[in-house]
Amino acid sequence: MGKKTLYLDTVEKVKNFVDLITPYPYEIDLCSGRFVVNAKSILGIFSLDTSQPVEVVIHAEDCAALLERLEPYAF
Repeated sequence: MGKKTLYLDTVEKVKNFVDLITPYPYEIDLCSGRFVVNAKSILGIFSLDTSQPVEVVIHAEDCAALLERLEPYAF
């Protein structure tokens, strides 16, 4: 499992983020406070407070390459 804190504060960042992670077969969640949504769901992401950092949780053991690709979104 991998975790990283991200900042998805614009519509363009959210769209690019979803486009980046969608091809991966892992289950990926975004957490904001006590709320958890599917990170591959644009509508789910916009139900969170995107003005604050969110935590991405990747449910896979071999996710180092994806975590590296998420670096531009890191908080």
